[in-house]
Amino acid sequence: MYLVLIAWLYVTLMMAVAEATSPMGTVLGAVMTFVLYGLLPMGIVGYILGTPSRKRAIKAREMAERAAYEEAQAQAAAAPASTAPDAGGQTPAAAEQSRVTPMGKEPG
Repeated sequence: MYLVLIAWLYVTLMMAVAEATSPMGTVLGAVMTFVLYGLLPMGIVGYILGTPSRKRAIKAREMAERAAYEEAQAQAAAAPASTAPDAGGQTPAAAEQSRVTPMGKEPG
């Protein structure tokens, strides 16, 4: 695939050189010839022909991420869970008194 792209860019480069060195040609015309006949079409063709490899790379990356996620889930499921309700070892806090007064009653 890349051989055809490189060959066509070489052909258009030679067309541009021939136009630039021609007595009736201009450098601007040579640049436009190279861009419009060479770079632009071959960029589009290269993008279209490279689509399958980009899709394969994306799929491989997604599969690797999924495998890593499943591995992490399997490790989390295999880890022993703590049976103590408070694994920190500290005593639970006592219930605090309500500081908000009920409606209709005055603090007293």
